[in-house]
Amino acid sequence: MTDNNILALCKAGISAWQKAFNNQDAAGCAAQYTEDCIMQAKPLGVFKGREEILACWQNIIAQGFSNVEYSNVNWEADENGGYILTSEWKMNKAFGVVHREHWVVEADGKARLKSDSFEILGEK
Repeated sequence: MTDNNILALCKAGISAWQKAFNNQDAAGCAAQYTEDCIMQAKPLGVFKGREEILACWQNIIAQGFSNVEYSNVNWEADENGGYILTSEWKMNKAFGVVHREHWVVEADGKARLKSDSFEILGEK
């Protein structure tokens, strides 16, 4: 698989995550993470594995957060495979930064988050 194909799959992954979040679909969000992903969500905490990540997104969605948008998106190839995404984000009630999302292509041909580190910088 070429780097361009891998990058396209990673971009499809973040697009699927954003669509799920904006549709208030926490399970759809969690499906974009590997089973053993570690998500560091400052200041909320660290969530290990898809089940904990699902619970985090369910809680966020239940509080009325929606309409996430990304800006200043940057993709860089990772030396261990996949791509690293960094960006800024905003939604209806908060804004922040993605410090480091590591997207990898799994055996089923879909890109998922191997690790995720983002921060809520403020509320609107």
